Amino acid sequence: MVSKACVVGAYQKKLEELAAFLDIDLTVVVPPVWKDERGALHLEQLYTDGYRIVVSPLAFNGHFHLHFFPALPKLMRALRPDILHIDEEPYNLSTWLAVRAARSVGARSVFFTWQNLVRRYPPPFSWMEQSVLSNVAYGIAGNQEAIQVWRSKGYQGGMKVIPQFGVDPGLYPYHSPRRLDGAPLVIGYVGRLVEEKGVDLVLRAAAQLEDDWTIRILGSGPLRSSLQVLAERLAIASRVEFLPPISSTGIPQFMHGLDVLVLPSRTRTNWKEQFGRVLIEAMACGVPAVGSDSGEIPFVLGDAGLVFPEDNASALRDALCRLYDDDLREQLARAGRARMLTHYTQVHIARETRDVYLEMLA
Repeated sequence: MVSKACVVGAYQKKLEELAAFLDIDLTVVVPPVWKDERGALHLEQLYTDGYRIVVSPLAFNGHFHLHFFPALPKLMRALRPDILHIDEEPYNLSTWLAVRAARSVGARSVFFTWQNLVRRYPPPFSWMEQSVLSNVAYGIAGNQEAIQVWRSKGYQGGMKVIPQFGVDPGLYPYHSPRRLDGAPLVIGYVGRLVEEKGVDLVLRAAAQLEDDWTIRILGSGPLRSSLQVLAERLAIASRVEFLPPISSTGIPQFMHGLDVLVLPSRTRTNWKEQFGRVLIEAMACGVPAVGSDSGEIPFVLGDAGLVFPEDNASALRDALCRLYDDDLREQLARAGRARMLTHYTQVHIARETRDVYLEMLA
């Protein structure tokens, strides 16, 4: 498996679960660091039992479409795997090079995709995309709409919806929601501070609430300063706390300090919410989740959370008003934990991924 995402320690639990199957001999290639708009994400080696990690530098680190592992062809010749699992979109240079390296040693390839909008790319990316689609054995989609996207582009191979990573129930223990008894409702957000994530809606919605509340915003990004200015303009800055990113293993503790987690994503011409991992992390911890209807969010929440029309601060305010009800928060917390255990554990996702591997080999 080749995955820059697996620099995150909590994600590596899926790798341990995959390696636990006796018919899988797993090697994972990761970079020492991945750079994006949040900064540098350095490799955390937290869950590494049962498989091998190969740390290999990336060329063009931080460029989503252009990065690649220069040493991968040599690694493929040394390992000679039956399957190469590349955790990248079909139009990326890294995917094209990885599939070519796999073919050179007779390995079958599977890509991973989040792409839930039909997008057309100029050459050479369109050429690489078509080459990948013609030479892979399988595609794993992180959401429902991604399958429609790649079918519309002519891909006829096997495809299955499997979230990229789940959660480990042991690492995300369930805590029953507290009863407010007049205490402020603690509203949380975790993620990138960018326009499409809609964090400003949390501030605008809370400013309309009549009951007491506080907000904790955990993350980094280019909109941090403008969000702080907005909080000042709305006269709510004293009740809003901006926190820097923390280790993936610190997320459960942060979640347990919340009464509700909000993911207010808004669709744009080039993006809509592809999954929303923070939703399943909140559900695991017993924190009721509220999300917009952008992209995959309604599918992730099912009947275990509240969904509001995207870009609608008043509708978000109404959803938050409902969550002052202790009984509703308890009901949603239990439903969320149950949904996570059924669909979103690392064990479940590892099992589904192994089934794909077996289908490819068959």
